[in-house]
Amino acid sequence: MEPLQPMAEAIAGLLRERGETVAICETTAGGLISASLLSIPGASRYYAGAAVTYTGVARSAFTGISLDDHPGVRSSSEPYARIIAETIRERLGATWGIGETGAAGPGGNVYGDASGHTCIAIAGPNEYVETLETGLEDREENMWLFTKRTLKVFESVLREAD
Repeated sequence: MEPLQPMAEAIAGLLRERGETVAICETTAGGLISASLLSIPGASRYYAGAAVTYTGVARSAFTGISLDDHPGVRSSSEPYARIIAETIRERLGATWGIGETGAAGPGGNVYGDASGHTCIAIAGPNEYVETLETGLEDREENMWLFTKRTLKVFESVLREAD
């Protein structure tokens, strides 16, 4: 796998330069997005915190989100990624929020999404959401690809906010 620290360094530099912070709510990346950003010395200047909400119980406990309050929204979808990005941003008082949710594999998820499916959302001064489909069954490889794509998207959104 390609090292993630170089991309995390660019993000860290942009956030530090502007005095901005990021909060993360990730599911199928399993904490790798946070680990990448925390690998940079001085991360406490820009990293507000994170939650890995892999289960409904974790989502409820860490974010206070109830899907009953969002009729028609399900996990592993773009609307849900947007909700978790906005919620973690607000709860931690960060400039930016990142939401990631999907199906790492193997075998897809209960919603019918294939393995390698994830939705990524950025909430903040600029907003962005996308779906990534890797087409792969390999769980660990998907987790790394989800992380890499999330960091790339976030860096791009940060650069557009200049």
